[in-house]
Amino acid sequence: MRSIRWAIVCVFSLLPALAQVSLKPGRHQFGPIQGLVDHRNGTDDSTNWSGYAVTGSSFTSAEGSWVMPAADCTGVAGKQYAAFWVGLDGYNSKTVEQTGTEADCDQGKPNYYAWIEFYPGPSLELTGFPINPGDLISASVVYSDPKFVVTITDVSTAQTFSTSARVPGAQRSSAEWITEAPCCTVLGGILPLSDFGTDFFGFDSTGQAGSNNAADSTTSGPIANFGTAVEQITKVAALSSPQTSTCSALSSDGTSFSCTWAAGR
Repeated sequence: MRSIRWAIVCVFSLLPALAQVSLKPGRHQFGPIQGLVDHRNGTDDSTNWSGYAVTGSSFTSAEGSWVMPAADCTGVAGKQYAAFWVGLDGYNSKTVEQTGTEADCDQGKPNYYAWIEFYPGPSLELTGFPINPGDLISASVVYSDPKFVVTITDVSTAQTFSTSARVPGAQRSSAEWITEAPCCTVLGGILPLSDFGTDFFGFDSTGQAGSNNAADSTTSGPIANFGTAVEQITKVAALSSPQTSTCSALSSDGTSFSCTWAAGR
């Protein structure tokens, strides 16, 4: 009942932000990193995340951009999912403040949409906000005491959506740029990761200034500026999500990277 009340309050508080966009309950949750194995050399394995995270204290912003991938749903009889997002928290804490897009497969057909989530609150899907493969997406999460402001923009269509919420217990201890296999199967496992091919994050691919940037109490700028606090994350196979995603090294300007899907073995 508490989660239902939370969703109702959020929906009515968000609707005025952009009248032509409506929100409905998400199909699943996005959330903190799962199955984390930290190799203590700036690289990690995870069963649900791939991409990059930076750690620190009192983060105030994370900005990202990506080219919306196309889902290859050929021969997919069931459902598969892939989310692309920017956010704060979740690497070493229990909340995540995030917004992104998704490329799903449903009985062989692709489906694309945008969403927001203030985890552990439920995800909310944006309707009336069309997303297409190849679109340039820009997104940010900004902490403006006492709320987090999330903004997502489809640069290709010039449509944007922004809203804010308080997130009790948020530590503001990390920022992320992530490709995720969301949660959960009926048994509680990670969902299978749809074939997104290769996705491209950051300025070098999108031309969007300020991405992929973050700011905390001591550091600001692109991912590489965080030095030894940068974590490169690989999605490894899970029982319910055998597909994997491996990400490139950062580009020479420290802003950009790509991640590539691979079928489970």
